[in-house]
Amino acid sequence: MTLSPISRWMPRRMAGAFARALGLTAALTLTGCGSAPLATFDLSAPRIDLKARALKGVLVIQEPAAPAPADSDRIAVRTGPSAVAVVKGAQWAERLPRLLQSRLIQTFENAKLMKSVSRPGDGATPDHALAWDVRRFEVDALDNVARVEVSVRLLDTAGKIVAAQIFTAEAPGEAGEGSLAAQALDAASHNLLRQIVTWAAGRV
Repeated sequence: MTLSPISRWMPRRMAGAFARALGLTAALTLTGCGSAPLATFDLSAPRIDLKARALKGVLVIQEPAAPAPADSDRIAVRTGPSAVAVVKGAQWAERLPRLLQSRLIQTFENAKLMKSVSRPGDGATPDHALAWDVRRFEVDALDNVARVEVSVRLLDTAGKIVAAQIFTAEAPGEAGEGSLAAQALDAASHNLLRQIVTWAAGRV
C-alpha cells in the first residue's frame, strides 16, 4: 500500500502540465529533479433531472471549509481510528475544497434549477447562499470503502440559516492505488452532490 503519513508532507516543485479528459481521468504531472510522476485525478459532476420548475433566484455557493488533509490536493486514506495518511504519488487536480465547489456549481447547473449559480465575488446578487463544511472525504483502508460527509447550511440574504442538513455517502473502493481511490471517491461524491441539489430544490 503506497501511503504517505501526513507528518511527511513536503512542498512539491511542479513543472510541466497535466492533461485531463471528461469525467474522472488521470494524467501525469512531471516534477523536477528526477521526482516520480504524480498521477492527477479529477471529480465529475452528475447530471440530475429533478422534473421541478426552474427558479428565478441566484444561488451563491461558498468554498467549503475542510480539515487537513482534505484541505489540500492530496487523496486522504483512513488507516486507523485516529490515523490518516495520503496516497503516495497521487493528487487531485486542485485543492479538494475548490474542486468540490466547482463540481457542486456544475451539478446545480446540470439540474437547471436556478437562474444563476456562482461563487462569492462573481458579482451576482444572491437570493440564497450555500455554506458547507467537509467533515470527511477519504477512503477507509481497513474496509475498502470511500466515505464522504459534509454539513450544509442554506442562508438567506441576511445570512440567516433557513435550512441545514448533514449528508453522507459511501462507495466500495481500494486505498492502495491512486486511480482506485479516486474512482471510489468520485462515485461517493456523485451520490453526495445529488443529495445536496435534491435537498436544496425544495428550499430555495
